[in-house]
Amino acid sequence: MKELKVALVHYWLVGMRGGEKVLEVFAEMFPQADIYTLVVDESKISKTLKAHKITPSFLQKIGGVKHYKKMLPLMPHALESFDLTGYDLVISSEAGPAKGVITGPNSVHICYCHSPMRYLWDLYPQYYRDGGKLTRAMMSIFSPGLRTWDVTTSARVDHFIANSSYVAKRIRKFYRREATVIHPPVDLSRFKPADQVGDYYLCAGQVTPYKRIDIAIDAFNENGKPLLIIGSGVPEAMRAAAKPNIKFLGSVDDATMSKHFAECKALLYPGVEDFGIVPLEVMASGRPVIAYADGGALETVVEGLSGLFFENQTAASLQDAISRFEASESAFSVSEIAAHAARFSLEKFKAQLGVFFQEVQRSR
Repeated sequence: MKELKVALVHYWLVGMRGGEKVLEVFAEMFPQADIYTLVVDESKISKTLKAHKITPSFLQKIGGVKHYKKMLPLMPHALESFDLTGYDLVISSEAGPAKGVITGPNSVHICYCHSPMRYLWDLYPQYYRDGGKLTRAMMSIFSPGLRTWDVTTSARVDHFIANSSYVAKRIRKFYRREATVIHPPVDLSRFKPADQVGDYYLCAGQVTPYKRIDIAIDAFNENGKPLLIIGSGVPEAMRAAAKPNIKFLGSVDDATMSKHFAECKALLYPGVEDFGIVPLEVMASGRPVIAYADGGALETVVEGLSGLFFENQTAASLQDAISRFEASESAFSVSEIAAHAARFSLEKFKAQLGVFFQEVQRSR
C-alpha cells in the first residue's frame, strides 16, 4: 500500500470537524498522499494535513474561504478540473460533491461518504424554507441540475464506504449503490470521566436548523432546569426565546468542551444526524445521551446502557425522556458507558479500513 500513488479529495478544508478528522486518518495511513480540495484555510487545519501537498481548486482564487458556500454551482467544474491521472488510488471524503472528481481508467476510486448532500436531497425543503429570497431563487435554478450531476457522478466511484447504516440507506436510495459501513473514530484519549457531575444538561455542536435545538429550548423553558448550549450559529430569535436557565456559551476551546462533556448530567440530541461524533465523545466521558430515536444515534446509543431515546421531535416527548432519565439516573454506570464508546476507537477504525483496502487490492 505504501508504494501506491494516492490522492485524497476532500470537499473543503476550513476547520477540523468530524470529516476532517477522518481525512486525517487517511493522511496518516498514506503519508505519501497528495490532498485536493475546493478551498483551504491552512491556519484552520492540523499539522498532519499541512504535512501533505495540498492543491486547492480555482475557487480559492475567485472566492476563497469567505465565499465558497456561495459557489455551489461552480463546484462540479472545480472538482472536474483536478488532474488525477497517474494516481493508483483516489479516496474522496464526501459530505459535499467531492466524489465528482474524474480519475484515470486504471485507478481505484473509493468514496468514504459521511452523507449525500443534505441540501440537495432529503433536507432540501428545510434549507429552502430557511433561506432568504436570493438563496431560494438560486436553489430553484441550480438544484435540479446539481442533483443530476450528483447521481451521475456516483457511477465514477468504484467502492462506497458509509459512515453509518443510516447513510448506507441514503446512498442506496439516492445513488442506487451499495456501501460498506465503517463507523468513524472517536479520539478516546481526549476524554475521560470527571470526579463530580454538575446539575445541568448539555447541547453541543454547530447550531443549524436540522439539529432541532429549538426543541430543547422549548422543553427547558417549561421545566426550568439548567441547560448549556455550546456551538456557533445561534439565531438571535433563539436567544431571545430562551429563559435565564438556558445559557449560550458559543464556540469554546477543547478543554472547556471536554470539561462540560464529562460534567453534564446528560447530552441532549434532538436532531437527526448521519452518524454523530459528539454523542460518542460524551459517552467516552462517561455521560449518557438522551437522543431522538432516528438516524445515526440508533447505532451509537444503547437504550438503558448509554442513554435513552424519545420517539417524537417535540418538547413534550423530550421532557418525558428527561423525566424517565432522572427516575433511573443512578442505574447508569460511568465505566460501562465509557466502555461502550471504546467500541468506536481510532484503532478499530484503522484496522477496519486496512482490511477493506487490502480486499479492494486483492480484487483488482
